[in-house]
Amino acid sequence: MNILVTGGMGFIGSALVRHLLAESGHSVVNVDKLTYAASPEALGAFASDPRHRFERADIADPAAIAGIFARYRPDAVVHLAAESHVDRSIDGPAPFVATNITGTYVLLEAARAYWAGLEGEAKVRFRFHHVSTDEVFGALGPNDPPFTEASPYRPRSPYAASKAASDHLVRAWGETYGLPVIVSNTCNNYGPWQFPEKLIPLAITNALEGRPLPVYGKGEQVRDWLYVEDHARALRLVLERGRPHATYAIGAGEERQNLDVVRAICKVLDELLPDPAGPYERLITFVRDRPGHDFRYAIDPAKARRELGWAPSESFASGLRRTVAWYIEHRSWWQEVRARRYGGERLGLSAAGVPA
Repeated sequence: MNILVTGGMGFIGSALVRHLLAESGHSVVNVDKLTYAASPEALGAFASDPRHRFERADIADPAAIAGIFARYRPDAVVHLAAESHVDRSIDGPAPFVATNITGTYVLLEAARAYWAGLEGEAKVRFRFHHVSTDEVFGALGPNDPPFTEASPYRPRSPYAASKAASDHLVRAWGETYGLPVIVSNTCNNYGPWQFPEKLIPLAITNALEGRPLPVYGKGEQVRDWLYVEDHARALRLVLERGRPHATYAIGAGEERQNLDVVRAICKVLDELLPDPAGPYERLITFVRDRPGHDFRYAIDPAKARRELGWAPSESFASGLRRTVAWYIEHRSWWQEVRARRYGGERLGLSAAGVPA
């Protein structure tokens, strides 16, 4: 298949592009706006693979997106392009509305027009796979069962609301126009090349520089953690085996409190790169909580396991160890990010009227 991947220079998108080119016979049209969080370096040698074509474009630009469909004539779309950091959505929701909602609308309309012109087998096999998040379902209590494909939507942050809106648009285009859409919702991803504003890479890079390791509130919030390469494999299986108009919940069943995640990072660092000043846990610092911080997310991936034959290969322990080792070995990448794009400063407090 010739697959159009939006956001293919981002964290999950680049992992998917690498997986598609390394593990399958598919070709990739990589569409990315190259925002602050993009990492073209993450593609490595695959950037020059003859099966990889890159187009720098904004998914909210109708002319640009229509032109890409006309030039490359994809067999499927995997839509990953999105603004994704909750704290940034609190400080400034406008880019989240523009990209996650308007951009998805533009992409759907371009895909619909293109699909309407297909014939025969090409029309039957076309898919529009929209990749979303468990945050659209809101917060779970400590004893609630994990989210499933049937969980009601209760978004509680500007980011989650923008992704919920895009999910609804995708399903509406499937119901109203017959566009063969698929939606997948995933949990917190982690792994190599993740922009160091998210919890795991921020804690690793701060520790390596001897900075405080910020933990929001008491660190009791719970997340389900999925290694990004396992997610990339799941996305390919959704595309190849998923049923049109179906939804798939993609999770690892690896729930951890945020404080325990940071402590686990410290223990791996103590083993791999001991600090003469003492255990890395000494750097843990509790800071003011995020406004409206959801208590718990967790996903039940039973349907994906049953219908797609997918299961994660990495446990949280093995995936975290690989991730920490990667950041130790790739200082030049994240130090450049720190110097030019994001210095590790606190985000997401403006809604509470509290200076960052």
